[in-house]
This record gives sequence, C-alpha cells and structure tokens, in this order.
Amino acid sequence: MFIALGSNIGDSAKTVCEMARRLSQFTSRPLRSSSLWESTPIDCPPGSPNFINAVIGLEPPPDETPESLLARLQALEAEFGRRPKRILNEPRPLDLDLIAFGVETRKTPALTLPHPRAHLRRFVLEPLSEVAPDLVLPGQTASVNELLRALRSDEVLRRIGPLE
Repeated sequence: MFIALGSNIGDSAKTVCEMARRLSQFTSRPLRSSSLWESTPIDCPPGSPNFINAVIGLEPPPDETPESLLARLQALEAEFGRRPKRILNEPRPLDLDLIAFGVETRKTPALTLPHPRAHLRRFVLEPLSEVAPDLVLPGQTASVNELLRALRSDEVLRRIGPLE
C-alpha cells in the first residue's frame, strides 16, 4: 500500500518526517520511503506556498481495510491541525492520501482507489517512482516510471533530501 504525504504550512519537512515515523507503527515491516521533494502548488489558491512531499510504502496488517486505514489517516491529519476544507486545495499542515491499497479498488463518496489523480500528479509519481517504479496502479496499463515519463505537467519538483 502507498501513501502520499504533503504539507505546506509550518515546518513542512519536519511534519512529513514525523508522519513517516508515525506511519512506521502501522506495519511490522520496514517502510519503503522516498526522498523529500519540494513541489509547486497545483490547482491551489493564488499565493499558496510550495509543498513538501514524500511517498511511503508499507505492508498493512491482515485486518486492515482501505476504509479503516483512511479513518486512521484522517485522524492523524486532524491531530496535526488539519481542519475541514473551506477552499479547494487550500494550504494545509498535513495531507495524507491513500494512493493504492494493493489491487483494491473503491469508488464511494468517502474513498476512491486508486487515488483518482495519482497518475496525473508529478508530486506523487516522482517520489512513488523511488519506492515502486514498476508498480502498475489498478486501472492503469503503464508502470509508475512509464506514467512519469509520459506526464506533461507544469509542476516543478526538487529533491531536497532523505526522509528522516
């Protein structure tokens, strides 16, 4: 399973690194972690600060479902100061997106799997290519690396260091 982490309020690098440490408690196996990436905001309100992004891969416990994991991720977002959206894609202290949960697919009001825009977002594909370059997301026919090579986007990303 893969989770995208992002932040663009406060000490975003520290927040994303702390969240990766917290998510390591969700699995008994070592996390697969990307680097930290700085990305320009996409489809955000004017003047939004850059994001710090990363992707982690983990093996969920046998009793974990996409829905139970989503609830846990949303609780972590709230703990880190995320409030209900007032404006689409507004700045936020923490954003956790469930990108894929194995081969599971969902399309409910609460959850769409795989993430419906993951294949269109450089800030997801670039870090995901570090941990799962050959992954084919459910519903896609190309690997993450192939999607990344074919992507045409105005996003600007810069690797800023390891996820510690």
